[in-house]
Amino acid sequence: MRPIILFSKMDFSQSNLFGYIEDLQELTIIERPVRRSLKTPEEIERLTVDEELGDIERAVYLLSSGQDIQGTSVVANLPVLMRQNPAETLRRVLPKIREVLHVAGVEMQLTAAASFLTVLQEESVSIHTYSHSFLHIIFQNLEHRDAGVSNAWLETLLAVIEALPKETVRHEILNPLVTKAQLSQTLQSRLVSCKIIGKLANKFEAHVIKREIIPLVKSLCQDVEYEVRACMCRQLEHVAQGAGTELTKTVVLPELVELARDEGSSVRLAAFETLVNLLDMFDADDRSQTVLPLVKSFCEKSFKADESILVSLSFHLGKLCNGLYGIFTPEQHLRFLEFYKKLCTLGLQQENGHNDNQLQLQTLEQEKKYISVRKNCAYNFPAMTVFVDPKNFHLELYSIFFCLCHDPEVPVRYTMAISFYEVAKLLNSNVYTIHKELIALLQDESLEVLDALVGHLPEILELMANGGENNGSESKLLSIPDLIPALTTAEQRAATSLKWRTHEKLLQKYACLPHIISSDQIYYRFLHRMLTIILTNNVLPVQKAAARTLCVYLRYNRKQEQRHEVIQKLIEQLGQGKSYWNRLRFLDTCEFIMELFSKSFFCKYFFLPVLELTHDPVANVRMKLCYLLPKVKSTLKIPTDKHLLQQLELCIRKLLCQEKDKDVLTIVKRTVLELDRMEISVDAFQKRFYENDLLDQERERHEHLLLEMERIEKEKQQNEGRSTNINDKTFEKKRRDCKTSSVLSKSITLSVPGSCSGTSAGKEEKKSKLVRSQSFNTQALHPKYNNIDKCPSKSSAMGYTSSVSGIGKGCMLSYTDDSFRTHLTGNSGSAAFPSGSSRNLFNSADQKTNGNKECQSRKMSL
Repeated sequence: MRPIILFSKMDFSQSNLFGYIEDLQELTIIERPVRRSLKTPEEIERLTVDEELGDIERAVYLLSSGQDIQGTSVVANLPVLMRQNPAETLRRVLPKIREVLHVAGVEMQLTAAASFLTVLQEESVSIHTYSHSFLHIIFQNLEHRDAGVSNAWLETLLAVIEALPKETVRHEILNPLVTKAQLSQTLQSRLVSCKIIGKLANKFEAHVIKREIIPLVKSLCQDVEYEVRACMCRQLEHVAQGAGTELTKTVVLPELVELARDEGSSVRLAAFETLVNLLDMFDADDRSQTVLPLVKSFCEKSFKADESILVSLSFHLGKLCNGLYGIFTPEQHLRFLEFYKKLCTLGLQQENGHNDNQLQLQTLEQEKKYISVRKNCAYNFPAMTVFVDPKNFHLELYSIFFCLCHDPEVPVRYTMAISFYEVAKLLNSNVYTIHKELIALLQDESLEVLDALVGHLPEILELMANGGENNGSESKLLSIPDLIPALTTAEQRAATSLKWRTHEKLLQKYACLPHIISSDQIYYRFLHRMLTIILTNNVLPVQKAAARTLCVYLRYNRKQEQRHEVIQKLIEQLGQGKSYWNRLRFLDTCEFIMELFSKSFFCKYFFLPVLELTHDPVANVRMKLCYLLPKVKSTLKIPTDKHLLQQLELCIRKLLCQEKDKDVLTIVKRTVLELDRMEISVDAFQKRFYENDLLDQERERHEHLLLEMERIEKEKQQNEGRSTNINDKTFEKKRRDCKTSSVLSKSITLSVPGSCSGTSAGKEEKKSKLVRSQSFNTQALHPKYNNIDKCPSKSSAMGYTSSVSGIGKGCMLSYTDDSFRTHLTGNSGSAAFPSGSSRNLFNSADQKTNGNKECQSRKMSL
């Protein structure tokens, strides 16, 4: 059999040979630009600097005879030179920089502006020296022909004005400014003067502003160029804040009124925005007689001839309406509300019945403008909710809220998602009216909208669950019936997208669900999904977020069988998984368990599975375990966990003796030293571990109480089935006895199973409940409280058992508050916990008639 040749012979025929030559020629063409870009020996010689020169000499040399790139490097290095040798830098380097900047390009100009600002911020020299040396150079380049360069120097000058003393500012800046603001100066000079005036207004007192700055302000507000008038109009806000209320009313407001009627649309826009920003400085008369008529004219013109103001008007409308709220008549209030509603639907499909002229095709620019208007309306929705009063939300604004949440454009829905929490807070008890919009935003096709909503999702869900009438623990989901499908859909869409940060954020926020929905719903709809994400997802932050949320679900799960199932899966599928990646995630999960659960819980279920990873074949797993060992040791208590401590020491000895990987062995030795320095806590309280022990005790008590609640719930369900037949027979006998004795019938309670009667069934019921109360007394509490005395009478035990049986009705208890401080009292005697125990469990028996109602009103706290 002939062997198969896996390679083909090269064909050196004439046609193919010419093809190879052409390919080689193409390669040479590609390399030519690279060769041309190399420096010639002459250029290299010109760029070479003597190494023996000092920093100052080198800087002077490069600024004098170097190229632009070398000069730019020197200018960028100016702050370093000022720190090292400020005197020589000011004497020799700064004059050279001043000469070079006359002919410098844009890059060197921007670098110089940034370096001058850095020198000012670092305070390398005194402010007096700085103003004497640098201020003239800044003024010299302030009116550069390039707008970017001019703005850079202006920012540096404004920062200098902030730092300079008043007298220096008056002589060095204010006096030259009078000349620069004249009409004979260039447009650029007058624009710069407007911005400098806005900065100076906060530097001087009111009388100085009135005497020296206000004349310049009036001159620039009446400039022949609309750019100057618009620029000065925007600076009037700073002038008013510096001048005070009196000058604002007599000087600034008349100028604003005149500029609001200017022929230039940009000037009118600037006047409108400045009016809105200064509303707080006007009194009621100015608002009603001056500001309100101007605002009404703006609103009327915005739809007719002046659409340039429409975007700004929609952005400031919320602030404007609330600022003028006190002077609105009911008719004006309704008019502004209708105007806002009209803006919310601007650009959307028109209703039927309009003329063809009104259905003109919108240009792309108009469409973008309308989207911006609706986005601004969404931004102002919380302010408009305050404007109409949340009580009137359903009648006045709900339809608009629905339209904005279902807007065809993503930016509008995104803004509504951001402001959703603010609206929900304002609605308070009426928050259930917007639950459909919450579901719609959770199922939005854009992940940007979902990401914006998720930021405050726990707070929103808590408001939804607790707001309104449906605030009982069993009826939390009645107000949001589609919540669980919407949450699962949102998570699946985030998981299938490439935006893993949104998915991570979503999983982190889902940790709030135990306070919103029941334990069974979390177990069947979310808990297994978290485990699947840990096992299958490829993004480490997402896996860690899912692991932590799974641990939170496990902590608040109320069924021991489900908890054991999840723990077993974590150990088998993660801790003993075939992939080393899963075993690493198991160690991450154990960190979260140590953070959220008690020490005894971790030692009982996870301590030994963690130690088994000391024999892991992958060095990275052993290395991560070594980093985790100090935390693992901190969960032990002596003498209870003495055998676990021995196992830990044995594993460390094996690692020291058998470890072959150098990196792991280094970390093991470092970990051994850290473990030797650690002190292990004991079962009793110690001062140095008091806070940690107290926190751990609270967690352990919570875990025991969950177990006891589950046991009582099961016993209650069993006893309800048994007592049904017994109660029927007891009822018949009592009904017959009731015919012969009317007095006896008043003392018989038919509705309570196990009530006081002469039957043997009643006695058996009392005995069984007494036994349950005693077992709960020893198991539900921390071992610290195991010395509680037994109840001295059956009646007190009956009251205690009846209060305990109320837990099984779905109520949520607070495990960290003082709800455990109670006394046990009965009909024939009283029983109280000993004074040595700081917390008791349930309310007194004299309140047991209201026990179920009070129990249902409590919430589980983290």
